[in-house]
Amino acid sequence: MQYAYVDSKGESHVEQNLKILRVVLLLVGVIFIFGIYPLTIVWPSGWTWSTGHSDYLQMILGIYATLGVFLLIASRNPLAHRSLIWFTVWSSVVHAAIMAAQALANQQNMGHLWGDVLALFVVAAALGLLTPRGAAAKPA
Repeated sequence: MQYAYVDSKGESHVEQNLKILRVVLLLVGVIFIFGIYPLTIVWPSGWTWSTGHSDYLQMILGIYATLGVFLLIASRNPLAHRSLIWFTVWSSVVHAAIMAAQALANQQNMGHLWGDVLALFVVAAALGLLTPRGAAAKPA
């Protein structure tokens, strides 16, 4: 038999995590849509992988803005969008790991370890820790 923690308001830890998850999804979605481009301007050594005009940057901004829109949608009902959340977790881990290897291989890109690499690992950790798994992921 499994016991769920219930606080003084009668909410279980799963319900509390879902509330926090909704806020995190909202924040990450807004940052993915509106925050990445300004970070490339303000802190290029941590967020931009080339100088001058970059077709790559435009593509990655488009991909992350699109993902951000869907994370905003998922924030309304995270349990119904678990596959999108797990895609965000694992694609962030893979993307960050590849960028970390590239930053370590090229001394001029070390600033990325404290910028976009760290940010993606934080996003992955936050979403991964807050997203219910197993029986807790089943809607009541």
